[in-house]
Amino acid sequence: MGLIDLCQELFGSPDLYQVLRVSRGASGPAVRRGYYKVSMEVHPDRAPSDPRATEKFQTLGKVYAVLSDAEQRAVYDEQGIVDEEADSLQRDRCWEEYWRLLFPKLTVEDIVKFENKYKGSQEEKNDVHQLYLKFKGNMDKIMMSILCGTYEDEPRIRDLIQEGIDAEDLPAYETFTHEPEKKKVARKRKAEKEKKEAEKLIKERKQNEEAEQLMKEQKQNEEKDQDLVAALQTRQKSREQEFNSLLSDLENKYCKKGAKGGKGKRPKK
Repeated sequence: MGLIDLCQELFGSPDLYQVLRVSRGASGPAVRRGYYKVSMEVHPDRAPSDPRATEKFQTLGKVYAVLSDAEQRAVYDEQGIVDEEADSLQRDRCWEEYWRLLFPKLTVEDIVKFENKYKGSQEEKNDVHQLYLKFKGNMDKIMMSILCGTYEDEPRIRDLIQEGIDAEDLPAYETFTHEPEKKKVARKRKAEKEKKEAEKLIKERKQNEEAEQLMKEQKQNEEKDQDLVAALQTRQKSREQEFNSLLSDLENKYCKKGAKGGKGKRPKK
């Protein structure tokens, strides 16, 4: 499947710019930031309950590879096609490593710091409004796409949208203004289920890592024991050789042939 088809299937749009949530005239830094924001949302470590998180993450890497390359971007802008044979889109490329090169030394603390700075910012408000327009008020899709958001943030997200509607900055989509209560309940239940599944996966991953570490330590201890046994065996063998050599020297010195009984050859008469 080509990149454009993958974008349609995974992100609901064949437009590479829409996937990164940037305009067609976005500058290089803006495209990079868009890639960063969306990739943070679908990164496998952040979305362990999403079975297609890895595929989404890899696809985003390819989207950015196209839009960050002047020649490929020009071809896409003019013809709406992507050169699938380009070196930057090879399937065996490690997109995790590629991401790390672009955004090095990212830690859990960095992610938490980013979330704290992002939530409640003007940038978040703009993103929420863009998603509202893109999905025409569909809160299921908005909450699935919002960066750093959980179902616990939904009341705050709804308030941001309502503020835009009241200020006449946003249209009042009936999908949003008259959303059935059962849809809200169903969304909350789904979110709670996904949260439990994610917590379970994280717990299992931690247990697996601890088990692997224990096995590694046991293997190291076994190797140390084997080295010790081998050293002792070598030492024992060396001592046996030294002892045998000593016995041989003593035999040569005191047990010469013809010296038995202290008698030599009798002289002829």
